[in-house]
Amino acid sequence: MKPAPLRAFTRGVPAAALLLVGTACTSDSPAASASASPQAPTAPAATTSPGRTTAMHIRLTLNGHRIAATLNDSATARDFAAQLPLTLSLRDFHQAEKIADLPRKLSTSGAPQGTDPEVGDLAYYAPWNQLATYYRDAPYATGLVPLGRMDRSGVEQLATADEITIEVAPGAGHRSGR
Repeated sequence: MKPAPLRAFTRGVPAAALLLVGTACTSDSPAASASASPQAPTAPAATTSPGRTTAMHIRLTLNGHRIAATLNDSATARDFAAQLPLTLSLRDFHQAEKIADLPRKLSTSGAPQGTDPEVGDLAYYAPWNQLATYYRDAPYATGLVPLGRMDRSGVEQLATADEITIEVAPGAGHRSGR
C-alpha cells in the first residue's frame, strides 16, 4: 500500500490532467454540447422520515449478464430512478469508467460538490449529463454525484460492455432501513 502523501499525490495528478483537458475542450466536446442545451425540468424528490434511509434495488444488464445494484437515497438517485428502464450506449473514459449520455438532466439538489468514486460505483456527472459507472479506481471529480453501487461481480462485465440496461429489480423497489 502506498504511503498517504504519495496516494494523495497520485490521485491529484490525474485530476489535474483531467482539469487541463477539460478546460481545453472544443465546441464539439461533450462538455460544450451539454452546457449548450437547456436544462430540462426534473421530477420532484420524494422525502423520507428523519433517521431513515431508502434504497432502491435495481438490475443492470451488461453483456447478457444481470447484475444487482442499489441506488442511494438522494434527490439525484431518485430522479435517475424515475427515468428507468433505460438502455444506454456506453463509451470508455480514461480506462477506468464507462459513461453514457442520459435523456435529460437530473436534479442535483443537496448533492455534494464532487466525490472520489470507487470500483463498482454508479454516479452522475452533472456537467456533461452522463451516467458514470466505474470498473477501476478514479480520482475525485467535481460535479460527480454518487448514485449507488453495483455488485462486485459486475465490474468485470462493465469493463468490456458497450451497452447497459438499467431497470428496477423485479420484486424490489424501495426498502427502508437504518
